[in-house]
Amino acid sequence: MPRFFGSAVRHLPVWPERILKLQENKLQKTLAVSLKGIIALLAATTAAISWAGEQGSLPTDVRGMSIGSAIESALANNPDMAAAEWDASIAQGERQQAGLIPNPEISWEAEDTRSDTRTTTVQITQPIELGGKRGARIQLAERGQDVVAVDLQRKRNALRAGVIQAFYGALRAQARLDLAEESLSVAERGKAAVDGRIRAGKSSPVEGTRAQVQLSEVRLEVNRANMALSNAYQQLDAIIGSSSSSEAKIQGDTAHLPRIPTASALQRLLPETAEMRLTAIQITQQEASLGLEKAQRIPDLNISIGSQYSEEDRERVNVVGFSMPIPLFNRNQGNVLAAARRADQARDLRNATELRLRTETQQALEQWSTAAKEVESFEGSILPAAQSAVDSATRGFEMGKFSFLDVLDAQRALIAARTQYIQSIAEATDAWVRIERIFGDVSKLSSEF
Repeated sequence: MPRFFGSAVRHLPVWPERILKLQENKLQKTLAVSLKGIIALLAATTAAISWAGEQGSLPTDVRGMSIGSAIESALANNPDMAAAEWDASIAQGERQQAGLIPNPEISWEAEDTRSDTRTTTVQITQPIELGGKRGARIQLAERGQDVVAVDLQRKRNALRAGVIQAFYGALRAQARLDLAEESLSVAERGKAAVDGRIRAGKSSPVEGTRAQVQLSEVRLEVNRANMALSNAYQQLDAIIGSSSSSEAKIQGDTAHLPRIPTASALQRLLPETAEMRLTAIQITQQEASLGLEKAQRIPDLNISIGSQYSEEDRERVNVVGFSMPIPLFNRNQGNVLAAARRADQARDLRNATELRLRTETQQALEQWSTAAKEVESFEGSILPAAQSAVDSATRGFEMGKFSFLDVLDAQRALIAARTQYIQSIAEATDAWVRIERIFGDVSKLSSEF
């Protein structure tokens, strides 16, 4: 016992000291039990944000809503996806319009305003498209339909990945709040224990100040966790397109992170991804546009047929005519050049997209692998060691061998380990989402791994 506490203790009655000792021991045991609950809560967090890898299925439950239900709700209610689905009908209308032939033109003409000598002509003119313009328009419109279909699949993959990211972000936010509240309870009990030892003359008031600082820090973390949870709910509501996600607490019931796919399997599947197929179709679309511009070089033929009546001669005669522009100056050469360069640009964009996707895939796999190893290390050694340190510091504090500073250091180490543990899971989830955004539903690709 420190010397400067000796006189104070000698003047205390024996029975109040024993009562304080019993109360202090009770508080410290409660503190140790509460700290042990953190590891159990972290295990629940892992289950809440992991993947049923053996089944190849997605994890469950957000507020009674599975991740599959959340994705279905987003596909049905997300306003951006609803707007994107209209593109198919728009492209269908453009295809229909591309196949139509030009309308005929009717004209009426009168020569001389005097009724006795007037000559009146009624004529119908039908433009005849030459050079395969109609077929080129149809081909371009069909390529546009293909682009819309593949782009819609790409947007669905992006929406699916966004739902997964928001879903697990909400799970992590809820877990963070739960752990922050548990830490607050531990800090409050620790503060009460220190106050008891101070009143008994066994601890310095400095330790009480340290305990109060720790308590204030944990309260700030609870406030931050509440704000993060509210933001996570709002983000999930926005992407799902409803407000049902904020009606109940997040729950989860899975035990494993997704199985990491192999790099070789993903590289083989890369040409089949929606984004790569989109770039390939865009090349054919630009080539079809080039074909249409070349067809536009050939002028159309206008055929006219009609009847002419002369008031002076009292005679009606048939009128037949042909007309065609002379491609002397404008041969559509500028549009042909621009279309050719757009086709070249589409090929380069395809190469750039392939390089980008290969790089992103490799980076996501490396991040996933590193984060998975970190999670395994935290679960296997770091978190148990941190919990053991808290237990040892607590027992030593109860027996008067350690100061409360040692308990604080152990608590902070456990909190830091827990925070990094959740961050590692977040990084693994982020890598998984990046793979989902590129390749779509990873569970359907399990046979390739």
